Amino acid sequence: MQPATRSLLPIAVAFAGVGFLSVMDAFMKEAALLAGAYTATLLRSALGAAIIAPIWLARGPAWPAPAVLKLHVERGLISAFMALTFFFALTRLPLAETIALSFIAPIIALYLASVLLGETISRKAISASILGFVGTLVIIGGKIGQGALDDGALLGLGAIMISALLYAYNFVILRRQSQVAKPVEIATFHSTISALVLLGFAPFVWVTPPSQAWLPLIASGFLTVAGALSMAWAYARAEAQVLVPIEYSGFLWASVLGLAFFNEVPGLATWAGTALIVSGCWLVTRQAKTPAETPAQAQFPAASPLDLAALKAQSPRRKGRSHGSGRGNLEHR
Repeated sequence: MQPATRSLLPIAVAFAGVGFLSVMDAFMKEAALLAGAYTATLLRSALGAAIIAPIWLARGPAWPAPAVLKLHVERGLISAFMALTFFFALTRLPLAETIALSFIAPIIALYLASVLLGETISRKAISASILGFVGTLVIIGGKIGQGALDDGALLGLGAIMISALLYAYNFVILRRQSQVAKPVEIATFHSTISALVLLGFAPFVWVTPPSQAWLPLIASGFLTVAGALSMAWAYARAEAQVLVPIEYSGFLWASVLGLAFFNEVPGLATWAGTALIVSGCWLVTRQAKTPAETPAQAQFPAASPLDLAALKAQSPRRKGRSHGSGRGNLEHR
């Protein structure tokens, strides 16, 4: 595969992953309106686990090492509440506006990646994030000017801000997970642990879903797995600063899906903001570079922490990247 193709492939897969998750958001909004945000979120995680866990178990995998299992538990715990607050916000706010508000998360994640993962944030990546963020502000400003904020909308705004903060940290954990575990394992533990965390609240807030909620819930389960696998694969092969701005494409998906599912028509401010967001995504694809795979990386396609430590000793650290790329590396809402 040519170097240019290799550098763009993770971006294309991440874009597809965002699409899967955006369609899932539309189905989940419908399910949450029918059954409540808690019940819909719990069942989505449980269905996702039921879909992906047999695939992982069929491969006869070894149980994750303690350090890897800790990452799985940490992300599953954070994702449970990240998803719950996000889907609650969807019941109080329009789909596109909820997605737009969540774009504060990639901005935070860029800088968390720098602090926690040692990644160097390039000027182009910062510029791309600024473009995306300004585009989001344009969209929000246009929508706020069109109507009053009632109590329900304020609750939705509070929920999406909490979700965005959790989502930012989720990005960083996903980047670390992707370096020490394969996508199927990541998706299995993500859904299973999230479901177990949420299950603890069932005696207090469970609502039996009506029959018409099951179709969107089942669709959401499959789309969650597809999105999780895509994002895990992409994050294993490119830096967070390269992939994070691709999240802004979620607004394009949300605009189309909001119109198709809920008759939500984007206004002029929406399209102006979207133009800025797309510009940011285009800018970051131009700066994506993936170094060639080293013989040591090819030798360890799914290295353990000890193997990865040995690889670090064998190869120099490249400026602007965590060591190497792909699965032979050590450092998802």
